[in-house]
Order: sequence, then C-alpha cells, then structure tokens
Amino acid sequence: MQVRSFVLESNLKKLSVEIQKQGLATFENTSCDDGIPRWKRILDVGCIVASAPFWLPVGLFIAGIIKVCSPGPVFFRQERVGYCGWRFGCLKFRTMVVNADAVVHQGHLERLMNSGRPMTKLDHGGDSRVIPCGLLLRTLGLDELPQILNVLRGEMSLVGPRPCMPYEYEMYLPRHRQRCATLPGLTGLWQTSGKNRTTFEEMIDLDVHYARHKSLLMDLKIIVMTLPALMKQASDMRQRHQVVQSSVGRGLKAPQAVDQKA
Repeated sequence: MQVRSFVLESNLKKLSVEIQKQGLATFENTSCDDGIPRWKRILDVGCIVASAPFWLPVGLFIAGIIKVCSPGPVFFRQERVGYCGWRFGCLKFRTMVVNADAVVHQGHLERLMNSGRPMTKLDHGGDSRVIPCGLLLRTLGLDELPQILNVLRGEMSLVGPRPCMPYEYEMYLPRHRQRCATLPGLTGLWQTSGKNRTTFEEMIDLDVHYARHKSLLMDLKIIVMTLPALMKQASDMRQRHQVVQSSVGRGLKAPQAVDQKA
C-alpha cells in the first residue's frame, strides 16, 4: 500500500507540473470553443446500447431493493453543473433517507477544498442518512447508473469529470472551472487515478488534464480501468470496515472520514 501511494503521489506531481508548464492552471475563463467531439457521442451511445443487457436488469434489481429497504422514491434528482457551467437535473438511485440534510456535505466540501486532505467519503465513517444497502451501492458507483439517461440526453458522457454541485461551482477559482470545459461523466481520469486518496487540487489537475487532452484512446482506457478501480474502492471499504470494527471492539473511537461522495 505504501509503494502504491508513493507511485500515485509521484504520478500526480508529474501531471501537476506538466499542467503548470502548459499554462492550463492559469486560464481565467472556461473555454468551450472546441465543442464536444463527434466520436464522444458515438462512443457513448454505442457502449450504452451494447451493454443494455447488463445494466437494464441490474437497474431493475437495484430499484426493487431500494423500494423494499426504504420508503420513498427510487430515484433522486439533483441539480448539478455540467458543460460550460450549464445546469441540469442529475439522476441517481436514492441511497439516503428522504429529505436528508445536504448542509453536512457542503461543510465537508468547504473543508476539503482548503485543507489539502484526501477526498475520503463521509459515509465511510458511518452516516445515519444512508439507507440499508446504500453504502454498497455508493461504493460501487451503482447509485449513478440512472445517469445513463443523462448521457443519452446529451447532458453527460460516459467519461468526464464528475458534475459538481452549484455551491461547489460558486467556490471555484477560475482554474478550477476549467474542469467544466468538457461534458461531465460517470467515470473519469480522477476516478481511475486514486480518487479517495487524492486531494481536491489533485482532482482538479486530473480533470483539467482530461478536459484539455481527451481522446478516443484515453476514453477507452478509462472505461477499461473503471472496473478495477471500483473493485479497489470496494476492497478499501472492506478494510476500513474491519478497522472500525476492530477499534470498536477495543473500545476505541472509530476513525472519522472527511467527505461525502459528490
């Protein structure tokens, strides 16, 4: 784990230096002059249609589980900021109780943006707002499966930076907003490059790099890398759960997480 962390940190530092050299971190405004490449739309629709026999039954199964586990709607719609700052209704499977307090996440996000701490999820430390089976869905990214509809509507892509919250966008510096120079995605360079082990600024560096250098080959590589990344997240969650249980068993205070999945 220490070797992996060292390699990840080294790669992130190299990428950050590269971005600084190319002047990508000093842009004053989000540039949307290049538009969305045609190959991206073809790749999105093609992958969704080809994988429909998988995600359709999985989605129906998850919807049934949520309906049984928690009273309320199956889906959750939330305003997010997408391409060039445009806002849209982002769909997710509901993994929290109805009318869950969102102020908690905003406070953690503000601290993350200013602390330089890894983007660890709040719910890994135990979040009473999460419904039964919700943590597993969130860890595996299955709560985001309905965003396939956002992709088909052209509001998102399979690959791209995660769409941010409006209050998060308002706190961005000019260089941070460069991550919005491409369509937001279900998976991306940040998600497959350490995610919860990276800081906010490292996430920005990765997202800006993708926004400026996206290509068909890069998208294909990220799609292939997504499943191993999700399995690594599930393994980390299991290890953290074991640590928490061990701490509780010894009468110690369970370690606290510092963020919630955006």
